[in-house]
Amino acid sequence: MTNLVRIAASLVLLFLFVACAERKAEQAAADVTSTETADRFVARVNAELAELNRETGAANWVRQTYITDDTAIVAAAAEEKYAAWHSATVQQANRYDDEALAPGTRRALDLLKLGTELPAPADAAKRKELTKIATELQGMYGAGKYCRSGDDCRSLPELEDFMANSRDYDELMDVWQGWRGIAPPMREKYARYAELVNEGANELGYGDLGEMWRSGYDMSPAEFEQETARLWAQVKPLYDQLHCHVRAKLGAVYGEDKVPQDGPIPAHLLGNMWSQQWSSIYDLLEPYPGVADFDVDATLKKKDYSPREMVRSAENFYVSLGMPRLPDSFWERSQFTEPRDRDVVCHASAWGLDGGKDLRIKMCIKQTYEELRVIYHELGHNYYQGAYKDQPPLFQGGAHSGFHEAIGDTITLSMTPDYLARVGLIDSPEESEQAVINRQMLEALDKIAFLPFGKLIDEWRWGVFSGAIKPGNYNAAWWDLRTRYQGVSPPVARSEADFDPGAKYHVPSNRSYTRYFLAHILQFQLQRSLCEIAGHEGDLASCSIYGSKEAGERFYAMMAAGQSMPWQDALEKLTGTREMDATAIIDYFSPLMEYLKEQNEGRRCGW
Repeated sequence: MTNLVRIAASLVLLFLFVACAERKAEQAAADVTSTETADRFVARVNAELAELNRETGAANWVRQTYITDDTAIVAAAAEEKYAAWHSATVQQANRYDDEALAPGTRRALDLLKLGTELPAPADAAKRKELTKIATELQGMYGAGKYCRSGDDCRSLPELEDFMANSRDYDELMDVWQGWRGIAPPMREKYARYAELVNEGANELGYGDLGEMWRSGYDMSPAEFEQETARLWAQVKPLYDQLHCHVRAKLGAVYGEDKVPQDGPIPAHLLGNMWSQQWSSIYDLLEPYPGVADFDVDATLKKKDYSPREMVRSAENFYVSLGMPRLPDSFWERSQFTEPRDRDVVCHASAWGLDGGKDLRIKMCIKQTYEELRVIYHELGHNYYQGAYKDQPPLFQGGAHSGFHEAIGDTITLSMTPDYLARVGLIDSPEESEQAVINRQMLEALDKIAFLPFGKLIDEWRWGVFSGAIKPGNYNAAWWDLRTRYQGVSPPVARSEADFDPGAKYHVPSNRSYTRYFLAHILQFQLQRSLCEIAGHEGDLASCSIYGSKEAGERFYAMMAAGQSMPWQDALEKLTGTREMDATAIIDYFSPLMEYLKEQNEGRRCGW
């Protein structure tokens, strides 16, 4: 059967499913009698959810790997069916709000209410409108290109490569501005989408979608806002020192007329389309040129690593910890490269379809060390999904969303020079003080540079959903936050004719982003505990848990619990503490912090 035939068959089936979705939901509600206990209700919900997740997962996979008008209909139909079920089922769950229930049952009901990032109104017409808009926004992003002329078009991966490698100020500005041309058509749709998801969140008992997202962390929304502010305050001094040094170096390269030394950095000069990670400009910032210059990119090219071999390298790390090999279906069904015959979403993602029994990744892998690290990260999601696959569907998730992102990020911290040499990706490593500073600079340009970006995206959306940020002020508010937190500014004037948030995947795809900020805190905290379990001696930055079965057993046990317990309990099992703590980041980067303070002496830091 050809792929197109499969899609057509899926389309027909989903039309049939959606046609009777509301009737089934109504019938289910009618069949539920007042004598159904909360425990039996949860069991029924888990059974229904398992089937729905199978259908929506398959439809969304096809949508992201075959972007066509037909697959848009397939995905929208599946999402609409889920939305109808979720809305009706939550209304049924409300019967148990005032009952005294076992902790596990109460947790399952609470998670049910939070079981969507896209809460849809109960009104069928509005629900259909919302799922259609959401699908269209994802498709607009996935098919986006920058065309200088009719036949000179470049996809996002090509544009990202250019941003990473070019040092031409004006060309970088052109590409930066060109990619953002995909977003203005999204603006009106996004404003309507915000109205509809807020209505859906209201019906679930939340003030708006932002409040609903902040409710998913085993604390009140207000407490969660305070928690993220506390964590940011712990790491901000390190970010400020990094920003000051990077700005000075860029001023020396491009001229202080283009990079003023008392203001924000022009956003197109940081080697990344969104200025979220800065490692691509490491060549301009290397503290001690040539010291321990391990070139993993060169090894990947010299040995001609295929995408599959790069993925196998990541799998081998997890297996060294005592975790199982990925199933054969992973290798048969994943997307490792960009197809030549169709549009796909190249943004890397991991998929735990069929309740974690069908694991996949979706990427357009290139032969670079950065891509290799992304693969190690994405397999962290897959191993987490596989670990909790035996939990009921309502508990199949990370302890909180930041945990899911932190698993693979923790593993990447163990990709030390010793590890890379051990697996043949570099020659024998040099671990002099200068080599350590070089390596930490490279890591900080990824992980520390990311922190304010990880925090501000959802703050912008919290403002949009609460009404504090109006549609007529979308872009201005976006750049206010980016300047305040990141110290970056647009290289050309922006206006409300633009919609720059839409040029970042997670906004049109409706993916909450705070998880990434939390993951960048948690990964260092988890790594510190795992290194202690593995018996590592020495500084935290030199630790790799590769090959430690004891660390792997403790790590996997935490992962297997999924979302069945509050995240504080899960964290305590591994680290001995119930509080997220950024001091491990400060410990890890202490050599770099001292170097940056020395370099910044006499400079005017801040913006």
